[in-house]
Amino acid sequence: MAERYTSRRVAFGRIADQALSRSESVLKAFLPDGRREGVEWVATNPTRADKRRGSFKANINTGKWADFSTGDKGGDLISLVAYVTDKPQREAAISLAEALGLDPFE
Repeated sequence: MAERYTSRRVAFGRIADQALSRSESVLKAFLPDGRREGVEWVATNPTRADKRRGSFKANINTGKWADFSTGDKGGDLISLVAYVTDKPQREAAISLAEALGLDPFE
C-alpha cells in the first residue's frame, strides 16, 4: 500500500453502506461463480478447493456471509473482500471503495 494512505482514516462505515447498496454487483465481482437464490448469493469459496456451491453464502440485504463448511464468517462486504482477497480490512476497504468509485477516506 502506498505510504500516503497509512495515516489517513478510512471511511469504513460509508464504504460498507455504499457496498451494501450495490451488494449484488459487489458479490458478482468478488464471487463471480455465484448466483442469487432469494436474498442470498450462493457461491463456491475461492479460498479453498470448493467444487460445489452451497456452503458459502452472502446475504444480499445485510452483507453478512459465511462458509458453513469451515466456520469462517463476517458481518459486512468489506470483511468478505478482505477474506477472499487475503488482505487486511483496511486494504480491502480501500480496494472496495476504489472499485465502487468512492473516496476511501474520511
